[in-house]
Amino acid sequence: MPTIKEIAKACNVSVATVSNIINHKGSVGDATRERVEKVIREMNYTPNYVAKNLKTKNTRSIGVIAEDMTVFALPDIIDGITEYCEEADYQILLVNLRLYKKFQDNYYRDNRHKEIVRQEFQKLLAKQVEGIIYVAAHERLIDIIPEDLPIPTVVAYGFTGSGKIPSVVVKDIKGAHDLVSYIVSRGHRKIGVIAGKKESIHTQSRLEGYQKALFEGGILYDPDMVTYGDWDRQSGYENTDILLEKGATAIFCMNDFMAGGTYDRLEELGLHAGKDVAVAGYDNREMACYEKPPLTTMALPLHDIGYKACQIIIGILTKEEVELDNGNCFVECIPCIRESVNAVEA
Repeated sequence: MPTIKEIAKACNVSVATVSNIINHKGSVGDATRERVEKVIREMNYTPNYVAKNLKTKNTRSIGVIAEDMTVFALPDIIDGITEYCEEADYQILLVNLRLYKKFQDNYYRDNRHKEIVRQEFQKLLAKQVEGIIYVAAHERLIDIIPEDLPIPTVVAYGFTGSGKIPSVVVKDIKGAHDLVSYIVSRGHRKIGVIAGKKESIHTQSRLEGYQKALFEGGILYDPDMVTYGDWDRQSGYENTDILLEKGATAIFCMNDFMAGGTYDRLEELGLHAGKDVAVAGYDNREMACYEKPPLTTMALPLHDIGYKACQIIIGILTKEEVELDNGNCFVECIPCIRESVNAVEA
């Protein structure tokens, strides 16, 4: 590969002139610029931006640590990060920890991955990234990130509880509130819930939104109308009978897989979602629009979470003002109103 000195010699100009043309700096005559650019093309010269950036300590790169790329939420979050980086002329260095593949969801509770994460942060620092985004596989408290990092860090899809490390998370309370309010607006007064695991932040936030919607609709909250599953289709199936026995005319499932289980059980009972019993899900997984009837649900703003996380970290780097709510940035869900929530007479 030719060097910048060889380009300068071939053009009979100084190295500084070639450098200015490559970097679009300085005042260079049109004829000289055209001659140099022609030689650059002919000699197939490629500037060594890596060496240049390391020298100036400005790599225009963001490190991204993903807990596990096989978990459904992460590809869209990473896509949002990538899109903003493209717009801001930054690149990403992606690390996939594969934690779910290695430990299932056990690492959520015991932080067995803390040392793994520490090592990856050190590797990215050694590569002189300007900032790091940590992308969680499931929204929860992320308390394994050192607060003394020399570069800005943002957590996407998780809370840090730290004012030093911003968090970008789903506005789950409002999402559940809006979805249940829609069910109420269709005339339903007995709305059962198939929640996720009790310890999940998603479960707690969505339950709060459910309660708020009932209160605004003048419906007394009944804890017996709330059942708990573990996010899989089978738990939706198993809890459906419990809620039907309590007189539920509508069932709010806290994810689409459990709603699919409710569909399964209703079909076995000779009942129809969207006709005999209203059913709503959450997440807007791909299968939601293929259920019969298509499932009313609330789409997670995963792409927007990644986009916003990157916007925040580059905003910190460029010293632009970043608006946060106690260190958090909440991104709103998107309602997907389909045919599974029927109207009933008041």
